[in-house]
Amino acid sequence: MGRETVSPAKPRHLQRVVLSAFLVTFVCARIIVLLIMSRDIPDLYAHLGGTHVHHLNYGIFLLSIVGALLLFVPPAPRWLDSVAAAYGAGLALTFDEFGMWLNLGGSYWQRDSFDAVIVVGGLLLLAAFTPPVKSWTRRRFVATVIGSALLGVFFWRLSNSLHGTEHKVGQKLENLEQAGPR
Repeated sequence: MGRETVSPAKPRHLQRVVLSAFLVTFVCARIIVLLIMSRDIPDLYAHLGGTHVHHLNYGIFLLSIVGALLLFVPPAPRWLDSVAAAYGAGLALTFDEFGMWLNLGGSYWQRDSFDAVIVVGGLLLLAAFTPPVKSWTRRRFVATVIGSALLGVFFWRLSNSLHGTEHKVGQKLENLEQAGPR
């Protein structure tokens, strides 16, 4: 039996599913962690032998499962949306705690994690909405480069403008984390 092929329009759709799942999962993870730390909802953290299992581990397992599935048991086209959503969720869970795996610990609210999510989200955004490279004309290439540069400048300026509030808000979030469940 041959493998069913995916229509040419499908990759664009799947890129948008990945982006959507990534954004929704990131926002939900941040909200849930904030609610747990502020004790507005019960402690939902998993613990193994007294060790807190961070959600980046769930992301790693999810990415591993998706990777193995795609390599060893290619899904039927009807399952591709689910696989793409799982991939986006895995990326979000993993990169949401990027600062922890970059610095081997530290606060959940590290700036490195947020920056990593912005970079990955930006790349997914480009993949989902930039015209396919095969159809690029010189004009589209220039427009994409200019658009990417403007997006980069926007995030750089946003980062600089938030620098003052980052310390105040970051300190409050770190205090909340210290007082919250472990």
